[in-house]
Amino acid sequence: MEHIDNLKGIIFDYGGTIDSRGVHWSEIIWDGYCHAGVPVSKQDFRDSYVFAERELARTRHILPQHNFYDLLLIKMQIELGNLAELGKLPQQAAAQYAEPVARYCYEQARSSVEEARPVLEALHSRYPMVLVSNFYGNVETVLADFDLRRYFKQIIESAVVGVRKPDPRIFMLGVEALGLQPGEVLVVGDSYKKDIVPAESIGCHVLWLKGKGWTAEEDAVQHPCIIKRLSEVADVSL
Repeated sequence: MEHIDNLKGIIFDYGGTIDSRGVHWSEIIWDGYCHAGVPVSKQDFRDSYVFAERELARTRHILPQHNFYDLLLIKMQIELGNLAELGKLPQQAAAQYAEPVARYCYEQARSSVEEARPVLEALHSRYPMVLVSNFYGNVETVLADFDLRRYFKQIIESAVVGVRKPDPRIFMLGVEALGLQPGEVLVVGDSYKKDIVPAESIGCHVLWLKGKGWTAEEDAVQHPCIIKRLSEVADVSL
């Protein structure tokens, strides 16, 4: 990939980009299920994952003061509770497995964040950066817990601004927060449909941190600006 000569600012996605090395969070959580020995099929897990995401969108379970471990524990309780209600797991499953799965996933996120930190430090010293994220209204607390907030000039969070990816307007809010033109901004994200397509549609440069996705269709997509490690951002920006 060529160096971006006119780069003046960077927009980062958070979930899946900084905290899981480009791997869809469903895969991290599934690993947590396997690590904890949850006796359920992957398809049943994926169904419960979708159920929990819809429940979290419908009802405000996640509060601004919840850190990422709190979020994970609530999410696991909803997923495992749903599996128990459907008879896929024993009734005591949520109490038995929620904490170990949440703890496993939290430590995976912390490891990914620490791997990303030197990259964020280097970029922060050269460019203003903004975070643009679909999140539950608590991303400020999550960032503070992982000591990430200081890297970002502003946080654009879907639950706060009322716009969600893949709506390009949320990226334009990030561009405006940087005080730049889209052609002067690089967007780094893990989702082709939610990050790359909308960011390109408004004229931003993009880097797609491509790991294991939610669907085989997205895994099969190719793009000239794919990276496999966050450290590769430096190759086109520094």
